[in-house]
Amino acid sequence: MSSLTIQDMSERCGLSGPTLRYYEEVGLIGPIARDERSGHRRYGEEDLDTVQALACLRAMGVGIEDMRTYQANRKRGPVAAAEQRDLLLRHAERIEAEIATLHTHRDYLRAKAALWDARDRKDLDGEAAAWERVAALLPILKGAVQ
Repeated sequence: MSSLTIQDMSERCGLSGPTLRYYEEVGLIGPIARDERSGHRRYGEEDLDTVQALACLRAMGVGIEDMRTYQANRKRGPVAAAEQRDLLLRHAERIEAEIATLHTHRDYLRAKAALWDARDRKDLDGEAAAWERVAALLPILKGAVQ
């Protein structure tokens, strides 16, 4: 039974109405049933499951093509398990790299703050130590930016 409106679906999964319509347009979901009288979309429980999975993937930065592959693999079932695993692990590795970059950015900001703190306190030894930490992070930052 298709009973959820696009607004209901949006509230339940966190994706906007335009995103839901786009996902239907590009074949990630649907086709979605329509109310016979109004023509408005009516989502069912299976649609909800699919859209919630896509919302999670989107939140993790997974692109449309990999979402498409993920959906196709879901339909294929256990025979696609290895491909599904590899797709998800590839994104987990991407996120791990992003986390490492963010840790470096955080460390740089803290080192720069310590440098300025030492300057504020007129602590020459502290300033020198902080500057060493900053200098050690610069090559890592340059590599992350390129």
